[in-house]
Amino acid sequence: MSTLEFYLARAEQCAKDASETRLDNVRERHLRSREAWLAMADKIERTNESRATAAAHKADMLALAEQA
Repeated sequence: MSTLEFYLARAEQCAKDASETRLDNVRERHLRSREAWLAMADKIERTNESRATAAAHKADMLALAEQA
C-alpha cells in the first residue's frame, strides 16, 4: 500500500466513523481528521505530479543534449 492509498483509506475510515457516531463532538473530530488526511493525500499527489513533470523535463533536456 502506498502512502497515498494509506492516507485515502484513513480519510475514508474517518468519514465512516463520523457517520456512525451520535456524539456531535466525536463526529466533528472525525470530520476534522478526515480533512487533514485528505490534505496530506492532496500534497502527496501534487508532489508526485511535480516530480513527474521534473523527470519529463530532465529527459527532454538529456535528449536535446544527445542530439547536439
